[in-house]
Amino acid sequence: MRIVLAPMEGLADVYLRRLLTAQGGFDWVVSEFVRVGQRGYPDRVFYNICPELRHGGKTDCGTPIRVQLLGNDLEAMAENAQRAVQLGSYGIDINFGCPSKTVNRRQGGAIMLQEPESLYRVVNAVRATLPPEVTVSAKMRLGYDDMSLMLDNAQAIEAGGATEVTVHARTKLQGYAPPAHWDELARIQDVINIPLIANGDIWTVEDYHACVATSGTTDVMLGRGAVRCPDLASRIRQNKMTGAQWQSVRLLLNEFWHDIRKTLPERDCAGRLKQWVNHLRKVHPDAETLWHEIRTEKQCPKLDRLIEAA
Repeated sequence: MRIVLAPMEGLADVYLRRLLTAQGGFDWVVSEFVRVGQRGYPDRVFYNICPELRHGGKTDCGTPIRVQLLGNDLEAMAENAQRAVQLGSYGIDINFGCPSKTVNRRQGGAIMLQEPESLYRVVNAVRATLPPEVTVSAKMRLGYDDMSLMLDNAQAIEAGGATEVTVHARTKLQGYAPPAHWDELARIQDVINIPLIANGDIWTVEDYHACVATSGTTDVMLGRGAVRCPDLASRIRQNKMTGAQWQSVRLLLNEFWHDIRKTLPERDCAGRLKQWVNHLRKVHPDAETLWHEIRTEKQCPKLDRLIEAA
């Protein structure tokens, strides 16, 4: 069993990564993506996306972090992969799953799933520039509009030299709409020889077991499920069905708020707080109450008082 924290753009930033990994259970984390253009980036770009690189490439509790790159320029992808590893990244992950229209218009992310050869070229370029002992992984979806190239894409990633592949069990067209198609992951397992990590709709410990039974892999990547239930990875490891009570989650939320208040501009703090509370309210009734108290509030001093009283 390996459990990975997913790269959730605009959500799983350094603050949330620190708190979620501190709850235990995660083997490593994948960062938000670095969008690669046609050049090598200065170190500050990597430190901005992944501040953990300044601290040995690990979160505060010691969980390794792997930088994710998104792009299709072979030379630039290879150069930036090499630099990220030099700065301390725990291998390199390549994004072939982002559904963003902006990203796809620039021929990055999920749109590359329409051409398996493009996946091969990118993975191969990154693999060739790194020492053999460095992990190169990739994250893909089941396809773009449909699943017709699903097996070809997974095989192209393996042929390019990837060490492992994570598959979000939906197409780009399906977005995040339920259900995740775990049964398709079993088909992918049959045609590749590298480890497959399952991703999509793992909200509970019961979901984890159902995913394992259907997909045939014990390795999973947790995304929004971990955001809503911060102790989910730890409970999966312990096979513990009951989650943390609101009082424990509230303390994490309070810590998160203090963290972002110290470092982010005030104009950004309220939005980040509401984003997490909006996820928490899907599981915790008390978070629903808090949500209605803060949803229209923009002033941080007022939010200070509401968070303290939650």
